Amino acid sequence: MASNLVQRVGFAAVAIPLALGLVWLGGLPLALLVAIVGVLGTRELFSFAERQAVRPLVLPGLATAAGIPLLVWAAANSTALRDWLSLWWPYAAATWLVVLLTWVLAARGPDDKPLTAAAVTLLGPAYCAGLPAFLLAIRHGEHGTQSWAGAVLVFLPLVVTWVCDSAAMLVGKVVGGPKLSPTISPGKTQSGGAGGLIGAVGAAVLWNLLAMEPLGVAITTGQAIAFGVVLGVIGQVGDLAESLFKREVGVKDSSGLIPGHGGVLDRFDSLYFILPVSAAMLRWFGAA
Repeated sequence: MASNLVQRVGFAAVAIPLALGLVWLGGLPLALLVAIVGVLGTRELFSFAERQAVRPLVLPGLATAAGIPLLVWAAANSTALRDWLSLWWPYAAATWLVVLLTWVLAARGPDDKPLTAAAVTLLGPAYCAGLPAFLLAIRHGEHGTQSWAGAVLVFLPLVVTWVCDSAAMLVGKVVGGPKLSPTISPGKTQSGGAGGLIGAVGAAVLWNLLAMEPLGVAITTGQAIAFGVVLGVIGQVGDLAESLFKREVGVKDSSGLIPGHGGVLDRFDSLYFILPVSAAMLRWFGAA
């Protein structure tokens, strides 16, 4: 336990300043980071399938995972590309799906679980790269590179997620009580879920007041409370969704990539659900 804690603290000491710097900088470096995270997460999800004798199409899946965040960034910086995508994206998506299914036809026989292989190949990049790509929409919706205003908007859902997770863990250990979802994640309790929700609301209100308001991107207090409530719930749903995948294949961590933290899926499970919801709410509130 102590060794795990040291690993977690050491990783955080390096990762948090690096993440803050990249989010402040924005642009292509941030898009590349999201693309790398998307590729790594997709590979971990594919490994879940492979444990059950399902062989996703690794090359097209990873290429798509890398391409989605880069395409989002490019569209945010090119009016011509954005206009083209607004008109042609349904046709481009349909063409990609036709190519994928043709690849399945050529590479997988009837005994190779082609339906499941195609489904996992589609889910991997959509879940692990498409959902986190909304971070770029938050960062560059209204703000260019080297922007603290854009950075604090991105860190709003990040801080809410971190506080929610930490509060849920602390309250769950101290208070205990009935399990939140015993068949999926036996360690999580209803008291921890309530504690996480309260922590999420408090974090959203304080971050809005202390970080967003001085930079002129604050939302109202009522909106911040609503933001915390929604994210406090949806983040825990995202956590359980990834736990369900791991429960199916019988693993504790999605990988051992991150010291003390498990894999990319373990660290981003809540954010996969939170980032697109945050982007939608911030746009609705007129902040991004």
